[in-house]
Amino acid sequence: MHTHPSEVQIRRKIRHADTTDARVVGTVGPRRRPRRLALLPDTESRPRLSAPLNAALAARLGALLADATATGEHRATSGETYTGLDTGLVVEVLAGTGRHGTLNVVRAR
Repeated sequence: MHTHPSEVQIRRKIRHADTTDARVVGTVGPRRRPRRLALLPDTESRPRLSAPLNAALAARLGALLADATATGEHRATSGETYTGLDTGLVVEVLAGTGRHGTLNVVRAR
């Protein structure tokens, strides 16, 4: 059976992400150049780790976190450990939807 080209259906998976604010509660890696951030989004009660940070953003955020007081080792919802920080820093994140809902840091507020 042959299908006419006008009868072919194309399905495309559309991924959606919303921007939201999240409080920085810790880092993974060196504080002056973190690899990832431990974040507490506005609507959640347990911290989640961000997606890996690019070098430029890590350097900017590291400068803002340099003087924050460490609060010890903690675990994120994924079970991974991070160094807790007492900071008032808030970042804007793209929060992906779906099963994984990755938090991609866009900028500091």
